[in-house]
Amino acid sequence: MTAQRRVRVLSAEVARKIAAGEVIDRPGAIVRELMDNAVDSGASRIRVEITGGGIEKIRVIDNGCGMTREDLLQCAQPHATSKIETEADLLSLSTLGFRGEALSSMAAVSRLELASGGWKLNACAAEERTLTQCAQTEGTIAQTAGLFEDFPARRQFLKRPASEGMQCRTVFEEKALPRPDISFSFASDGEEKITLPAGQSLKERFVQTMNFFETEDLFYELNFSSQKNQFSFSLIIGEPSVTRSSRKDIFIYVNGRKIQEYSLVQAIAYGAQGYFPNGTFPVACLFVQMDASLVDFNIHPAKKEARFKDINALHHAVSSTARAFFRQHTVQSMLAENSALPENKEFSFFTEKNQEEAGCSVEETAIHRPVSVSARHLGSMPAYSGIRRSGRGSFFPAAQETHPFSKKWNEEEMQPQVFQPEENAASVSEPRSFHFAGCVLGTFLLAEKNDVLYIIDQHAAHERILYNKIMAEAGKKQQLLVPYVIQTDSETDDKYLQQIQPRLEEAGYECASRGSGKWEFTAVPVRWKGSEADLKKDVLDRRIQPADIINAAAASAACRSAVMDGTVLDDETAARIAREALSLPDPHCPHGRPVFTAITRKQLFALVKRT
Repeated sequence: MTAQRRVRVLSAEVARKIAAGEVIDRPGAIVRELMDNAVDSGASRIRVEITGGGIEKIRVIDNGCGMTREDLLQCAQPHATSKIETEADLLSLSTLGFRGEALSSMAAVSRLELASGGWKLNACAAEERTLTQCAQTEGTIAQTAGLFEDFPARRQFLKRPASEGMQCRTVFEEKALPRPDISFSFASDGEEKITLPAGQSLKERFVQTMNFFETEDLFYELNFSSQKNQFSFSLIIGEPSVTRSSRKDIFIYVNGRKIQEYSLVQAIAYGAQGYFPNGTFPVACLFVQMDASLVDFNIHPAKKEARFKDINALHHAVSSTARAFFRQHTVQSMLAENSALPENKEFSFFTEKNQEEAGCSVEETAIHRPVSVSARHLGSMPAYSGIRRSGRGSFFPAAQETHPFSKKWNEEEMQPQVFQPEENAASVSEPRSFHFAGCVLGTFLLAEKNDVLYIIDQHAAHERILYNKIMAEAGKKQQLLVPYVIQTDSETDDKYLQQIQPRLEEAGYECASRGSGKWEFTAVPVRWKGSEADLKKDVLDRRIQPADIINAAAASAACRSAVMDGTVLDDETAARIAREALSLPDPHCPHGRPVFTAITRKQLFALVKRT
């Protein structure tokens, strides 16, 4: 049995070492803190060198403003900083570092050396600190050596040098990514690993830094600004062909800091719903700039997390921007299938009304990535006359035209409406050009139209047809015999529900506040299924917009009801599904898979070597 021990106050030295371990737990943490200081110094050139995975030595060289003799004397003391003076400064942080813990912690667990302004400081826990004169240097040279040399218990938890070195490189990339105006270089054991020149675009810096196997021309840069909500952002995102099996390649930066913010990762994933099949996710990096008083980074020792005053507007703007882009990209791709479009054009995806509501101007919102398309002519398929070019080289589907694949758009919601073909000469002649050829392999329907052979996925086609019919009923309600009651967790949740209440009612919900954070739901959309917990998760925890809740429910219901692979269809039913599939406004299932593929007569002739 352990004997009872008295409570005592730790010595300053032991307490300092414990605190140092919270900030500096491995070499990558030193790289993080020293690079933050280099960026804050106003440097235009930063170099990082590591030896032995950073355990033996880390050196960060910058050409920033440097430090004076007096700065060097103070900088390695606990809580010494030039970034803040009073508690009020914490409410408007504009620098990456601010706590004054980093250099003191490094001196507690390694041998720290700082050279700047013709002076050099040597500091470590085991020896008295010294300040000596040295050769004049541009900016600052910061170096640590022998990490945890005097702490064998901690050193044994470090990984092998190769692993720690990889983590140091990851931190380097994380810090270099949001600052394309600064040149960065990284070397390990004397070998140059990565060099990033200054003057790159955010997209160029992102693609080069992350070293994806996809090429740069598959990525886009989307910019958004809202004066009303005091934030702006740039979203670098890959087109739907750039996919991942998880959200691991969705990155979030706020005011230059990489943070772990699930709600913003979620916003990007929501915007991509319906365009990435089989549970895949996009590759994206969000760079947010917002008023410093609206976000608090002082909640995590490594500044990996943040607390927002109100994230709802930002969440909605990010989700809407991503969704609008993927819709426009889908339309652009479908048009490129059948018409020769000019290359290297910018296209805009917000209407003036949407931009005004979001608090941004028409000129502020655009996609700054040249669009290159390789037009693929599918025989004598109908030409897309429903294109108009805006003054800025933008392409939009013209709502008044009616032809296969055209979309009618509801500008306020940015939601495609169900396309209803008008009775005209084209629709009258359409049955004459359509020929159903049969079912093959228990999964596909073959149909011929205008000298083009279509291979149609029966499940995807039927799923999309049903989804469109369900969405046509959006807004219809079902009354609940026993109302659902949701308990909010904060006033922010209450304000959010008040804000979206009109939209919820349009979507088919009936709800009202009963005070003390309780919200009573007496009706939900006809197609919605779930429990109180599901409702709270959708509306509050996941911050799904009302239209997205309906989309998700409609997609799920359509998938369960659609004919499955292997289902044997009679010819009449199969032909009807095939005919409707070729008239869909968007030939993709709700989860993003294409409904059909097509091959022209000319392509078939080429395959069998006919002329």
